[in-house]
This record gives sequence, structure tokens and C-alpha cells, in this order.
Amino acid sequence: MDASILDYNLPKERIAQLPAQKRDNSKLLVFRRETGEIEHRRFSELGEILPHSFSFVRNNAAVLKARIFATRKSGGFVECLLLSPVENNIWQAMLRPGKKLPVGASFFIDGIFKAKVLEKFNDGQAMVEFVENKFSNVVELCENIGAVPLPPYIERDQRAPDYDRKFDNERYETVYADPSRRVAAAAPTAGLHFTPELCSRLEKSGNTFYDITLHVGLGTFQPIKSERVEDHKMHSEIYEIPPETLRVLKGRKDFKTLMVGTTSLRASEDFCRKNPQVDLDKPYFGDASLFVYPPQEIISADALITNFHLPRSTLMCLVGAFLTPGKLGGIEKLKEIYKIAIENDYRFFSYGDAMLIL
Repeated sequence: MDASILDYNLPKERIAQLPAQKRDNSKLLVFRRETGEIEHRRFSELGEILPHSFSFVRNNAAVLKARIFATRKSGGFVECLLLSPVENNIWQAMLRPGKKLPVGASFFIDGIFKAKVLEKFNDGQAMVEFVENKFSNVVELCENIGAVPLPPYIERDQRAPDYDRKFDNERYETVYADPSRRVAAAAPTAGLHFTPELCSRLEKSGNTFYDITLHVGLGTFQPIKSERVEDHKMHSEIYEIPPETLRVLKGRKDFKTLMVGTTSLRASEDFCRKNPQVDLDKPYFGDASLFVYPPQEIISADALITNFHLPRSTLMCLVGAFLTPGKLGGIEKLKEIYKIAIENDYRFFSYGDAMLIL
């Protein structure tokens, strides 16, 4: 499949810079696969739209406030984007300006922390050790001085004195994120539309919620650069599924599942395809490098909530596969839906509106 099929034209004004004033007041495009019917609704109406009760599977990973601004010895500016812990105080990170931070160089905020570059890699990543830290660990440091890693298409100067750190810290996080699982380098954005009140209404009408934790990495958003979709090398992400969610995924004949977002779907699909023999009283830990694209079948989900994704993304491939399970044409169908969404003033990407596929 030629990767150019994943291109589409998006007017810049359709890229959401801010979320909806109230989370569940975002627009919701409803697509019914059996009939091809499209409805334009509000996310707050989700309970009225669903044809029956579902087992919702959602990613409860919390976003690490991973963007740290500091200074190097010369006085120059440094941006450190933490990706994942390696051991103790050593983290994998992206550094800017990378050329001015060779192995052995350090960066710091006086009286707060000092970090040293241990190793650098060809892909632009680096290994960084926090040799001094006012706080008890690196995550606590991030909570106190870091900023959430907003994607570059959200045009916000996070270094500006008037930057509203509190706003993005709250809104670039789901209401059900588990603070003890601060492992995401980006928000699982389909979940940003839920409010506690909406979750309560859904539960009262017979729906149930189950959590997984997928360590969302930046690789999720890397564009496909190969000429053929099939030649793209997928990154790997760690996930954990607790016993109650395992029982739902193992008992698919008894439960209709609705995946909240592509991260939930990717982890669940990886688990279901591997179909390991597991102890249903213990958490399952997995490692997903699964790349889903048409004409693959999705075996873990009956419905999907997702946002509108970037061109050339693996997320478009996954949603396309869900639209036309077992058949080609899913990406073309997704682009038709996106065209309708653009014509109806839907807002795209992380802070944008949502789509429900039934």
C-alpha cells in the first residue's frame, strides 16, 4: 500500500489550539459501519447514542510533565524532554540544542537539579543522569517544575512568563488518569472528552469502565516515512492489564467492548492476538510493537472512540482497519469521513473533537 494514501489536506484553522471549554461539549461524529450513516452530535450525548451497554476499556496512564527548561554551563538555553526511565536517576531523553550538549555536558537549574549527558544516539535521543535533585525523584521534579509535552502543532510558548502551566497540566490529562502511573509522554487524547458526570451517567445506564495502562511514547506520533505502509517499522510500548480487564478481554463473547482511544485498542489488540495463557487474578505485562493497518481484522473491540489524526500516521492505519475489518478501503473511507468533518468545522488532533465508530 503506497504511503501517500495517508495524505490529506487540513486547513490550519481546523487544528485545535485549545480544548472545548467543557470537556464533553466537544463535537462527536458518529459513524455506523453497517449502514455508513453519519450523525453530528455532542460528546455529552454519548449515553443516548450507544445502542446498548458496553464494557469501556480506557488507558489510565497519566502524562509526565516531561518538558524541562534549564541552562547549560555557558548560560545557553536547554530543553530536555524526558521519554522513559532507564534505572534510578537515568532517563532516556531528547535534548535541544543537541549539538551543544555532547557526552559529558551538563545542564541545570541552580538550587533545583543538575543533569549530565551520559550517551547520545543517532536517532537524536540521549541518556541523561540526574546527579543532583532537590526532590526525592525525577517524577517529583517534573511535577514541580516541568511542563506537559504539548505536540508542536499546538502553538504555545511554554517558556513565556505568562504561560498558563496549570491550564494545560489539567486539560492535557484525562479525568480518570492515575497519578501513580505517570508514564505517558503524550496524553491518550480520546479520553480527554470524558467528565466525571458523564462517566457516572454511563455507569448508571449499565456501562462499565475497565482500565489498562499503556506507556504512551513519542513513537506513537512518528509519521510513516517509508514509501510502502507495510515497510514501516513500528515502535514498541509497554502495557499493563489488571485482572478485571483481563477477564473482559478473555470473555469477549459475553461483553461488547468499546475502546477509548487508539492506545487502549493497540494494547488490547496486542494481548488478544497473542492470546497468552494468563492467571486472571494477576496483572499481565506486555510489550506491543503491533502495527495494525487494512485489511487486518480487529478482534478486541466492537466500538471505538477516537480523535482525528495526523496525516501519514500509524493511527490513521489503525482506525482505517477498524472501519473496514478484514477488507481494504478503510483508509479511503476514513479520509471521506475526515472531509465531511472538515466541512462541518470539526477540530482536529489532540485538543480537537471526537469520533465514535459503531
